[in-house]
Amino acid sequence: MIPEWMVGAPRSFDTVLVANRGEIAVRVLRAASESGLRGVALFSDSDAGSLHVETADEAVHLPGASLAETYLNAEAIIEAARSSGAQAIHPGFGFLSERADFANAVKAAGLIWIGPPAGAIETMGDKISARRRMIESGVPVIPGEEIAISESVDHLGALAAAAARVGYPLLLKASAGGGGKGMRAVHEPKMLRTEYEAAAREATAAFGDGTVYVERLLTGARHVEIQVMADSLGNCIHLNERDCSLQRRHQKVIEEAPSPAVTPAIRSAMGEAAVQAAKAVDYEGAGTVEFLLSERGEFFFLEMNTRLQVEHPVTEMITGVDLVQKQFEVAAGMSLGLTQSDIGITGHAMEARIYAENPSKGFLPAIGDLAMWREPAGPGIRVDTGVREGDSVTVEFDPMLAKLIVHAPTRTAAARRLDNALANLRALGVTTNIGFLRQMAQHPDFTSGGITTDYLDSRNIADFAEPETNPAMLVAIAAAASRLGLDRAGAGGSSQSTTDEHTGHAGDPFRTLSRSFP
Repeated sequence: MIPEWMVGAPRSFDTVLVANRGEIAVRVLRAASESGLRGVALFSDSDAGSLHVETADEAVHLPGASLAETYLNAEAIIEAARSSGAQAIHPGFGFLSERADFANAVKAAGLIWIGPPAGAIETMGDKISARRRMIESGVPVIPGEEIAISESVDHLGALAAAAARVGYPLLLKASAGGGGKGMRAVHEPKMLRTEYEAAAREATAAFGDGTVYVERLLTGARHVEIQVMADSLGNCIHLNERDCSLQRRHQKVIEEAPSPAVTPAIRSAMGEAAVQAAKAVDYEGAGTVEFLLSERGEFFFLEMNTRLQVEHPVTEMITGVDLVQKQFEVAAGMSLGLTQSDIGITGHAMEARIYAENPSKGFLPAIGDLAMWREPAGPGIRVDTGVREGDSVTVEFDPMLAKLIVHAPTRTAAARRLDNALANLRALGVTTNIGFLRQMAQHPDFTSGGITTDYLDSRNIADFAEPETNPAMLVAIAAAASRLGLDRAGAGGSSQSTTDEHTGHAGDPFRTLSRSFP
């Protein structure tokens, strides 16, 4: 049955299939349920017992042993939508979310695509064509020379000439790339060939396209992105900015909104530029326009992500707008129902990405079983995750376990709440980056709001990584703590007997037993 809010919509639907997995699938499925929609999940053999399958109203198995046969199999996904009665497909992020051919295939099958038009995906997905469109539209772009260098080594002469004109330091970027893949910084001419060949190889492996272009490298800049939302009726607004400057190797670590470096004047100008960029490609739905903000307050277009972002919750926290719900409304052909004047900023939000990885060993992914997974709770705390206690972390998928999001009245209060929430997150059985994130949340350079994109890459990560602890030992401690709690409960002990005298947290014997462990 079509939900009440969608009655009379030009493109109504009552069932949505989520073409993704993990925490983003859980996020979209829960939003669908809250919106009165029926949610359908997909799962591969290894995901049969996963949280996103449990969250859905129905789940469809995708047979096959590889990603190409399952979550990247457009034909199988469209058939799953048909067989389950889903009239719409939400791609989440990653996988097929930014594939114009998939968007076209969904529409050709008579289904509703919950995302931007294929033309917008195609234009903005190619960094060279995106740069050209932004120049034509008057959106400021990063200084440099627009020149595409193909994968062939025969073009190394052209590359060297372009690099000389752009100047050092420079950045080689995969045209079809994203997430830091196919991207290399070059600080001197003698490293140009080596870094170019590495960038081209990585781009080819990740995107099937080795095309790389040259761009001036802005040092000491901040990574600031603007959330935009547009409907099919020509309305487009921005929902303020997120600061993603704390990153390593172009991978975001902690995101926040609003940015401590953005003034009201910069926010207005950057927001207008983002809306201008979206309108230039007839955008619809949720998207993010990313900028680099210089020390002098100048900003330059970096790229546009034509999908929902991993860090979208911080925008939701400060604006009160459910971005996934708005995606449903726009896909149904409805008006945004919001104007720019409706969008304000309430408090401050931060998000930390919890990974199964080892910071002391170069952030190598960690595998194993989650012997303990306990999420923090309290005012202003949100956890978006796709895992539960007992789940296995494998090398098959990205090792992100969860996103921990906090909201507080001020930035200082948000940083403290983030640190406290991290301290109360229990993840045992695999090595995680929780200790590293706590050190970052407490660090004066972060709390002062002065972090730039090159901050971590210019420092020794070992300075921020806690000493490695034997996971098996922690699992044993967790088991002993759990048993201690049961024994005390059986003996009629009060909750005060397990209260941590340093924090006041009751009923959690693990805090007492593991106080001396990271």
